Amino acid sequence: MAKRSRAQPQLHNLQLILNTADPSSEPVKHGDWRDEFDAKGYVVLKNVVPKERALYYRQKMLDWLGSFDNGFNINDRSTWTEENLPWSFKNGMYLNYCAAHEKYVWDAKQEPGVLDAFAKIWGTDELIASYDTVNITLPNAAEMGGTKPWPHVDQAPERNGMHCVQGFINMSEAGPKDGGLVVMEGSAPLFEKFFKEFPPDRTKGPLAALHYDFYPFQDEDLKWYEARGCKIVKVCAEPGDLVLWDSRQMHYAVYPETDLIRTVIYTCYTPAAWISPEDLENKKEIFHKWEATTHWPHINIHSHGKHMIDGELDPLERAEPLEKPEITDKLEKLAGLKPY
Repeated sequence: MAKRSRAQPQLHNLQLILNTADPSSEPVKHGDWRDEFDAKGYVVLKNVVPKERALYYRQKMLDWLGSFDNGFNINDRSTWTEENLPWSFKNGMYLNYCAAHEKYVWDAKQEPGVLDAFAKIWGTDELIASYDTVNITLPNAAEMGGTKPWPHVDQAPERNGMHCVQGFINMSEAGPKDGGLVVMEGSAPLFEKFFKEFPPDRTKGPLAALHYDFYPFQDEDLKWYEARGCKIVKVCAEPGDLVLWDSRQMHYAVYPETDLIRTVIYTCYTPAAWISPEDLENKKEIFHKWEATTHWPHINIHSHGKHMIDGELDPLERAEPLEKPEITDKLEKLAGLKPY
């Protein structure tokens, strides 16, 4: 398995963020799905998790959502209200309540096909996981305070080259109208070119924060990409499919227009060798508190913490998962709790 050239992981100041790899060099040809991924910036891998397992995980997700004893009943749509649900980011991403460490989440992230895909991307099976979470988006999510599309990338403009591959395991049907991921196909390979032409201004707004791996695009930016052959694509997938996209890929999510509930488990791995000793210790502390992080496994290690309401702990918060994961040697290595 040939290893790809990647930037060094210990990035402690802005000058060191620049990748030593030449982003203009031709990508390695693999003769498999990685070629499509490199060209388009994303890929849908079919049947990575057996369908019956995916539907099992989907049911576990719905059971979890109904476990808060707050008036929500999955079988009664009249209870599908913001008041009856635990808080979520953009009406679907559950960043708190120990959601990231439920047993079914770790079980899904350790599915052989999932690990194999990330091993092929990075050229190593010694991986470290993000403490990313789940998305359960109800069909009426837009009615709870919908937002406009927010096209963005989740990688700092100063980081040249591929540093992270985001992903999720799809547990529901996701057709053109079912809600979910939208990408600007082909935008990842143009990442460095765009920011060379339009350098980010870090003196104002969210970009002022060092290492803030997020960049929001404006309408005219979309036109720039489209003029270079890129196109907006709603990503479609079936239960058990693994969706992967380069963090340099412009993307956003849309709410469902059908009656289907969107259920995905976010999954991201990078080489374990990339994490610094300081970030590793921080990551361990977050694990032992059963809290979630961003999708970055090896940098940007900060916890989403507990959900607060008006400065007080949300009464729906939990000190531990409803069902704790089985702490195996494999999980400890993937979670960064012990070395390979």
